[in-house]
Amino acid sequence: MSGNLLHVNATVTCPHGARATILPAQTRVVVSGNVAGSVADLYTVSGCPFTVANVPHPCVTIRWVAPSTRIRINGSPAVLRSSTGLCLAADQAPQGPPNVSVVQQRAVGR
Repeated sequence: MSGNLLHVNATVTCPHGARATILPAQTRVVVSGNVAGSVADLYTVSGCPFTVANVPHPCVTIRWVAPSTRIRINGSPAVLRSSTGLCLAADQAPQGPPNVSVVQQRAVGR
């Protein structure tokens, strides 16, 4: 499964529409002028409106479960647009897959 590499300015949202921000674990590997994303990075979600039985249960983080199988960034697998992830609540309950809508278009990996 191939796809474009994610970077810190990629548009990633939770299934409920809240935007994720990426805090990179490294700053040496750059694609299209932005730091490339890997599973070592911290992907946080803020402003998720999801509720269960009128109790807020927002997405707060993203964990990538199927990243790149071939590309490593400082030893950690790179995250691709086609990578599979899970948005998680504070209690680690899975909330659904993240949506990746905008990434750089030059570097492609597997």
